[in-house]
Formats: sequence, C-alpha cells, structure tokens
Amino acid sequence: MDNMQNNVCKCPHHKVVPILVVLFGLTFLLGQWGIISWGAVNTIWPVLVILAGLMKIADKSGMCKCC
Repeated sequence: MDNMQNNVCKCPHHKVVPILVVLFGLTFLLGQWGIISWGAVNTIWPVLVILAGLMKIADKSGMCKCC
C-alpha cells in the first residue's frame, strides 16, 4: 500500500499491459497506413501477445499485493 497515493497505483508492472495494448494498436495502424509492411505486422502482433502472456505468468501471485 506504500505505492498508493490518491488511489493511483505507481507500480511499474501495472503499466506493462497497457503499453503492450498501445503497441498492438500502433502496429496495425502503421500497417494500415503502409508505413510498415503487413508481413511485419503479421510478425509483430503475435510477439506482443506472447509478451503480455509472459508478463501475466511472471506475476506469480495472480494478484497485486503492492497496492
């Protein structure tokens, strides 16, 4: 509970999944705009999903006890 101030958690691990979601969306947006190829999009999006899953697995308790 030391990391809570004004009901906002400041734990860095709480930002990983939202960052991955933003990267996931940016990947598709850049592919749609033609900035990166769809081949690259097809490679990047599964990696982002795998990273999100690994981060969830790394959270051994399943529940945050720091806030």
